[in-house]
Amino acid sequence: MRHGLVIKNTGSRYAVRTDDGALVECKIKGNFRLKGIRSTNPVAVGDRVYIEENREGITFITDIEERDNYIVRKASNLSKETHILAANLDQALLVVTVDFPQTNPIFIDRFLATAEAYRVPVKLIFNKTDLYTGDDAELLKGFSDLYTYIGYECHSVSAATGEGIDAVRALLAGKITLVAGNSGVGKSTLINALLPDLHLKTGEISATHHKGMHTTTFSEMFPLPEGGYIIDTPGVKGFGTIDFAPEEVAHFFPEIFRFAHDCRFSNCTHRHEPGCAVLAALDEQRISRSRYASYLSIIDDSTDGKYRAGY
Repeated sequence: MRHGLVIKNTGSRYAVRTDDGALVECKIKGNFRLKGIRSTNPVAVGDRVYIEENREGITFITDIEERDNYIVRKASNLSKETHILAANLDQALLVVTVDFPQTNPIFIDRFLATAEAYRVPVKLIFNKTDLYTGDDAELLKGFSDLYTYIGYECHSVSAATGEGIDAVRALLAGKITLVAGNSGVGKSTLINALLPDLHLKTGEISATHHKGMHTTTFSEMFPLPEGGYIIDTPGVKGFGTIDFAPEEVAHFFPEIFRFAHDCRFSNCTHRHEPGCAVLAALDEQRISRSRYASYLSIIDDSTDGKYRAGY
């Protein structure tokens, strides 16, 4: 039995880098399931696993080490299962664009809340700054100011021109980093700027809808010259949250959680209760309306069991 790291998932097969440096293609047995997780992919990129070759020369993943953390999203609009984007992360970079295409704030907040829930630190990367003037530039500043105030580190970059890339490279050294974002925000272009020898395929933006088209199909992990790994993930059009109890959602919004301590009732949902410190802070503009709308959207998911497309 050998030990290794899952560096690529192609749906039915997994590439495992063993501790002695070999790259082994592996399968999983049909009944391989992780305890307590209903997932479309029971093994994810970043997992530390044990593998064994059978008599026919086929190598199977036989066991998986306990995860430090992971990023998970709802698999689809109709599914109650999860899809694990990656496991055992030091951090995630969420790539955001204020236009070409526009990233919905609710998408950003759903990702951030999920990362908070699963203990993954996130930094926001605002890409395509070379394209922004006027209103777009003002919107970018507004987003950056908001999320910096909440406590998230923000960086403005242009993967196309190289602006800000050195600062992003410095964030990655020696760490395992997930890169995520909507389709079309320039994740592959960013990774190509950081690792020019990769030549990842990049996509075009739909001229009609200003939305991105998928270029990455499966998650894959790439080693960095400075040490550590960067994980490229498929672009997602929506980010469905899962397994959040309504009374827990405020825990995953740091600024809401700070004010929640002063609510009159310990089980306050911050929607209509008297003596709610969160609603008072909202009225005083100490909590952003967009963040509060995102908070409510996740509670709606939790109570109604639904996932709204387009977020």
